Amino acid sequence: MNKKITGVGIAFFLISTINFGAQENQKSLALEDCIILALKNNLNIAVEVLNPEIADMSASLAKEKFLPSLSLNYGTEETNNPSYSWIESAGQVTSMFDNYSVQLEQLFPTGGTLSAYIYSYKSDTTAKYMTINPRYGSTLSFTLTQPLLKDFGFKVNRKEIIVANRSTQISEANFKASLIQTIYNVEAAYWEYVYSIENLKAKKQSLALARDLLAKNKREVEVGMMAPIEVLSAESEVAAREADIIEAEYLVKNNEDALKTIINLAANGDVMETKIIPSDTPTYKKRDIELDEALLIGMQNRPDLEASRIDIESRDIELKYARNQLLPGLDLQARYWSPGVSGTHLIYKDNNPLTDVIVGTIPGNASKALEDTFSFAYKNWSVGLTLSIPMNTIFSRAQFAQAKMNFKQAKLRLQNDEQQAFLEIRNAVRTVKSNYERVLAYKAAKELADKKLKAEEKKLSVGLSTNYTVLQYQRDMADAVSNEIRAIIDYNLALAALERALGTTLESNGIKFSEVSPL
Repeated sequence: MNKKITGVGIAFFLISTINFGAQENQKSLALEDCIILALKNNLNIAVEVLNPEIADMSASLAKEKFLPSLSLNYGTEETNNPSYSWIESAGQVTSMFDNYSVQLEQLFPTGGTLSAYIYSYKSDTTAKYMTINPRYGSTLSFTLTQPLLKDFGFKVNRKEIIVANRSTQISEANFKASLIQTIYNVEAAYWEYVYSIENLKAKKQSLALARDLLAKNKREVEVGMMAPIEVLSAESEVAAREADIIEAEYLVKNNEDALKTIINLAANGDVMETKIIPSDTPTYKKRDIELDEALLIGMQNRPDLEASRIDIESRDIELKYARNQLLPGLDLQARYWSPGVSGTHLIYKDNNPLTDVIVGTIPGNASKALEDTFSFAYKNWSVGLTLSIPMNTIFSRAQFAQAKMNFKQAKLRLQNDEQQAFLEIRNAVRTVKSNYERVLAYKAAKELADKKLKAEEKKLSVGLSTNYTVLQYQRDMADAVSNEIRAIIDYNLALAALERALGTTLESNGIKFSEVSPL
C-alpha cells in the first residue's frame, strides 16, 4: 500500500481526496482511504482530540498564579462627633477623610512575594488648633516576603504548573494511543471485509464446480451412461454449497457494516447502503524482526508506557511538595517605605495656636506629599523573621503518606504495564512468524489440492473415479482456498497488531504526530 498520510500536530485531522468508483452507490476505497476517513470522522477520535486541549488549558490556568496582580482602592469618610473639650471645638467636630491606594503584587517561583504599595490620603477637620489643615499624606512601600523552609523552592511553587504540563503530556500520549487503536481497528475491519469478499468468491467458485458436475451428470444420465442415483449426491452438494454462499454473504454484509461504522461513512455524506469496494489486496511479504529489537522499539515508542512514566514524574513532584509541607514555616520579611506629608499650613497670631487667631496660610497640596514620597525624602526600612511551628501536623502527614503511596502505586503500575507490554510484544512477534509460516503451508496445501482435484477430474472422465470423490476434492479445494486467504489476512492482521504493540502504527502509516512542547 502506498502510504502518503501526513499530520499537522495534536489537533490534526487528515483530509485527503479519495478516488471513488464511478458506479452509483459504490465507493472504491483503499486501506489508506479508510484510515483517513476514520481519523477525520471517527467519533471516538473526535472525543479524544479534545482531551489534550482541555489539559493544555489547565496548564495555562496553573501558570496564571505567577501573573502580577493589581488592586485599587478608594474610600471616603465623614465623621461628626460631639466635642468633649471646649478647647477642641465649641459644639461638634466634623472630619472628612479621603484615601486611595494602589498595590501591585508579584509571586516568584521561589515562593517569595514582592509588593509595591502606594497609599495617599486627605484629612480635613473642623477641630481647633490644627497646624496643617487640610493635610495630605502618602506612603510608598516595598515589601518582600520569602519563605525559607515551608513553601520554598521552584518545584514546590510550580507544582501545579508541572503537574498540569505532565497531564497535558499524558493526554497527548493517550490521544496517540487512541489513534493507534483506531488505525488498528480500521485495518482489522478492512482486512476482515476483504477476507469475507474473497471467501465468498471461493464459495461461488466451488458452487460453480458443483453445478458443472451436476449438469455433466444429468447429461450422462440422459444418454444412459450413468445411473440416476449419481445425480443425487451432486444435487445434495450443490444445495450444501448454496447454503455456504448464504452464510458467506451474511459475513460480507456484517464486515462491511463494521467497516462503515468505524470510518463513520455517514459523516462523509454517504448513506449506509453505499457499497464499499476494497481496492487493496493482502500481501504476505516476510518481515523479519528479532524479539530483542522489538522489545527495545516497544519500550521507546509505546504511548501507554510513556503515559505511565510521565505519571511517575507527576507523583514524584506531589511527593516532594507534601514532604515540604511538613517543614515549619520560616519567613523572611523585608520592608522599605518612604512617607510624605503636605497640606495647608495655618499661621496663628504670635505663632501660637492657642490664640486660635489665624493670621495667614501657606497653601499646600497633595503633589508635594507625593514628591517627598517618590524622592525618598524620608527613608525607612525593616527586616524580620517569622517562625511558625504547627503543633498539629496530622493533615500534613496524611497528605505526605497519601502522596508516598500514590508514587509507589505509579511505579508498580509502570512495572505492570511493562510486563504486559513485554507479553504483548512477544506474542505479536511470535504471531507474525507463525502466521507467515501458515501462509506458506496453506499456499502449498492449496496447490496440492488443486493438483489432486484436476487429477481426480481426469480419472472421473475415464471412469476411474466417482462423483463422490470429485465432490469431496472440490470441497477440499474450496477449503484450501479459504484457508489460504484466511492465513494471508491473519498475517496482515498480525503485522498490524505488531505495529500496535510496538507503538509504531502512526510512523508505519506515514502519520506525523507532532507533540506539543511543555509550556
